Amino acid sequence: MTRIMISLLAAMALALPLAAPAQDKSPIKPPPARAGYADISWDELVPGDWDPLKQFKDMNFGLLNDADPRAAEALKKMREVWDNAPINNKMDGRNIRIPGYVVPLEEGKNGMTEFLLVPYFGACIHTPPPPSNQIIHVKPKEPAKGLKSMDAVWVDGTLKTLRSDTFMGASGYRMEAVGFERYVEKAAK
Repeated sequence: MTRIMISLLAAMALALPLAAPAQDKSPIKPPPARAGYADISWDELVPGDWDPLKQFKDMNFGLLNDADPRAAEALKKMREVWDNAPINNKMDGRNIRIPGYVVPLEEGKNGMTEFLLVPYFGACIHTPPPPSNQIIHVKPKEPAKGLKSMDAVWVDGTLKTLRSDTFMGASGYRMEAVGFERYVEKAAK
């Protein structure tokens, strides 16, 4: 299979459900919740009626190769659809806690001042960015010390439905983080 088609199919395969390790099924134990912050899943950020693959259902990707202009057009169309993915307006202003992976945007000597939170390892760095409704642009109240790219963390803060375009991807949400904690593995039994 061609390089463009593999990229397109990989991106589409990651479309939904896009989620960090499930809180109740993974070997990751969430830390105790901060008072006033509700645990949410990545699925809650996606409007229930949105189908990111709807426009591609009639395409036969097996017939396309890298030299086919339809392959490049399909990849371009997928990026446009995902970069403009609808957000869940019910999430605006909610105090939440969500797990995800860190994609650094700005860092100084005191720590990270901006990062994207994404639902799966490698998003925005090793693979095409997820849909914008699966990316949160995080601005910590205080610089986040000790974080590095792709660290798995819990982030607490107030979620806003505010679009941001960054060099690493478009986000449909912004959060002023009041805190973050690393994942903690459950002890083996």
